[in-house]
Amino acid sequence: MIELDLPVAARPAPADARALMTELQTLGLRLQDPGAGAASRRGGAGPSDHKAVTVDGVTVMVPVHTGSAFSSPFVADAPGPDGRSLLRRDSIPIASVSFPRQPRFYGLSTTDGLPYSQIATLHGADVLATTVLQTCIRYESRRKACRFCAIGQSLAAGRTIARKTPAQLAEVAKAAVELDGVRHMVMTTGTPPTPDRGAQILCESAAAVRAAVDLPLQAQCEPPDTDAWFQRLKDAGVDTLGMHLEVVGEPLRRQLLPGKSEVPMSRYWEAFEAAVAVFGRGQVSTYLLAGLGDDADTLLATSRRLLDLGVYPFVVPFVPISGTPLEDHPAPSAAFMRSVLEPLGALVAQAGLRSSDIKAGCGRCAACSTLSRYETAA
Repeated sequence: MIELDLPVAARPAPADARALMTELQTLGLRLQDPGAGAASRRGGAGPSDHKAVTVDGVTVMVPVHTGSAFSSPFVADAPGPDGRSLLRRDSIPIASVSFPRQPRFYGLSTTDGLPYSQIATLHGADVLATTVLQTCIRYESRRKACRFCAIGQSLAAGRTIARKTPAQLAEVAKAAVELDGVRHMVMTTGTPPTPDRGAQILCESAAAVRAAVDLPLQAQCEPPDTDAWFQRLKDAGVDTLGMHLEVVGEPLRRQLLPGKSEVPMSRYWEAFEAAVAVFGRGQVSTYLLAGLGDDADTLLATSRRLLDLGVYPFVVPFVPISGTPLEDHPAPSAAFMRSVLEPLGALVAQAGLRSSDIKAGCGRCAACSTLSRYETAA
């Protein structure tokens, strides 16, 4: 139950908590104390311009640096002595929320003098995440860059480094487990100018981390040139694999992913099938970004095909990132997200591929989408 000093009859039920989380992820949140809890993310690879917020015991990533967030009806008061904040909608108190604390490993530096926070960061409540290679052949070309990507922003701002070495990643991962109880790790990468599309550096990084600490790992990259890389990744210590479609319609792919769309959808489908054969059903996943133009029917039809293959379809609301060509593109409405997530949650449950069964990674963390809250059989 959402904790709030209201009469019991007035407190939101669990279903209302799910609806509240979905609205927060689409409308964003204004903060009276932006420094509360762990630092928010700005720019960089993957979902960004978010802050981790715990609602009804569930940690979700909520936009706080976007245009919609600045005008959001939701406001979180400064935390009280107990660390909790009163959440208001249009000035009306509706819930009590909290923020995961700043991790202790952020206060340390590597043996070569780099702050740990430049090597890997905390996502959600207990996930360590890193972009092993903070450069990308797509991003380096204005013509080929994904229109929503900000992988170079954090590098330009000095918040990270271009290439994290296996030794650095192992050192930080060990400290994050020992000091902050991190439970799994995500390693993504920009796409290098090699046919493996990043699989090789992910193998090297995973092997080093697993030699240092027993930490479940997810690797994320574009489909490599040969399926042999999937077994190599698994042998290196990778538990789960993410290969992200993001958008599905072919005209939309060419428009929004001009470089990445050069890898055809047919290669993704082949790679998904081959990867599931190595990692197992439910241990391969893909991001689908809702709100960029694919309608609900397209997202659901694609998700059904993915589920039939044993791939977890992680449908996430699009969040516009400042400084990208799509910074003014609106986020999807909560109603649109529910129209996708409610039927998709039932499909996921029927397929037996729930988020909680994923060994590591974004789907297990589940903080960037409320899909996991809908995963009940119809």
